[in-house]
Amino acid sequence: MAAVEAQLMLSVGLIEKDTNGDALWVWCYPSVSAELRELLLRKCCLTAENKLIHTFVFGQFRRTWYYISTVGGQDAAALKKVTHFSIVLTAKDFNPEKYAAFSRVLCRMYIKHGSPVRMMESYIAVLTKGVCQSDENGSFLIRDYDVRKAYLAGSIKDVVSQFGIETIILYTALMLKKRIVVHHPRIEALQEFTRALPALVWHRKDWSILHPYVHLNDNELHSLKVCTGYVAGFTDPEVSSRSDLYDVYVNLQDSEITVLPHAKEAMTMGKLHKDVGQLIIQSAEDPERSDSQVIKDISVKTREILTSLASLAETTENENSKITLEMLQQRRFPPATENFLYHLAAAEQMLKI
Repeated sequence: MAAVEAQLMLSVGLIEKDTNGDALWVWCYPSVSAELRELLLRKCCLTAENKLIHTFVFGQFRRTWYYISTVGGQDAAALKKVTHFSIVLTAKDFNPEKYAAFSRVLCRMYIKHGSPVRMMESYIAVLTKGVCQSDENGSFLIRDYDVRKAYLAGSIKDVVSQFGIETIILYTALMLKKRIVVHHPRIEALQEFTRALPALVWHRKDWSILHPYVHLNDNELHSLKVCTGYVAGFTDPEVSSRSDLYDVYVNLQDSEITVLPHAKEAMTMGKLHKDVGQLIIQSAEDPERSDSQVIKDISVKTREILTSLASLAETTENENSKITLEMLQQRRFPPATENFLYHLAAAEQMLKI
């Protein structure tokens, strides 16, 4: 298992900021494309004008996840002209805790030795054995970081305590694979909030929809726009005027959710939404229930909806079950429910056009 897990790792890199204030990509193993390198320099907090150091950021670009740990190098005897440095890991999987832990070990090694050689040795050890051990710098075991833990690390209870019954808007948008943009000036707040959202549609277990840290950069926006539905986080307030990027806009700082006019028809709320919304509130506000239990409660309700949707479908010999608008109309559902089920069938690829 550890070997399979290790094969998800793609590269390790090093960015340094020197006493002249220049941030440079100084080393990488095995390699990173020029396009990704440019992006990683933008994401690491050493090149930005702002003076805030973000100890850990993560995100994805074209299905490659990146994890960046940044520390000060001033106290390290081995790093004479380096004020700060960032260790950058790229991988195929979403697992912030795993890569944060591994990059911390690598940071300590670099501070101690001032050479990437030890980091490369540790990286290869994890790649081949799933573990790197060192007495003074701490050890890292890949098998300690199950992906399910990463999926459950975001807090749905926090989302509900902030947005209350409006959480149903987020649930509906996710179910229908809509484009959600979240804005907050603090990257840490963005990452914490956005990573929890895919758990509202647990039946998909799809964190590839998550883009927690996007800049208003043509290259990044282009790769975002080719995705069908997503949760994208921006620290730049300008994103609010980019209505071409979203169906639902979340102003996280002011706890406001806006549904754009073009998405309102598909997102019309009815009795079904009210029932689901109340279930989410009751479960999340129960102090006895953990986040994973809340996710399970929502997931059970979602399964009920999907099962009843599937039961309407007709199965032909050579095709999976499909639903038509006529079938939904025959059931005489309330208009908002019929509308939601129709769009949900489309999102779940159960619709016969």
